Amino acid sequence: MLNRRQDPTELLPLPLSAFHILLALADGERHGYSITKEVTTSTQGKIRLGSGTLYRQLKQMCTDGWIAEIERDDADAMGRRYYRLTPWGRKIAQAEAVRLEELVALARSRQLLPLGVH
Repeated sequence: MLNRRQDPTELLPLPLSAFHILLALADGERHGYSITKEVTTSTQGKIRLGSGTLYRQLKQMCTDGWIAEIERDDADAMGRRYYRLTPWGRKIAQAEAVRLEELVALARSRQLLPLGVH
């Protein structure tokens, strides 16, 4: 497991799939299929996570302490594995969001994006 006192910027840039998984978990816990659907929806279908990519990333993120698997016994769980963002994972996602925001600001300063484009 990574040292949690480590600077999260040392892990950047994140793989696109990893960042989108963290984004999908930012609002609360989800199971794998729900993560896949959220990524597809939030990117208007531009990014589709295959099950191999998704579960490989989830396993590694759990090992590294970015996310945690949640045990649920309620009727909605239906034997699914649920995941949630850890405080360390949130710091990593925030660091990546700041990095991307700075990159967009640089692109704007070089007039690659009009000021009104988001």
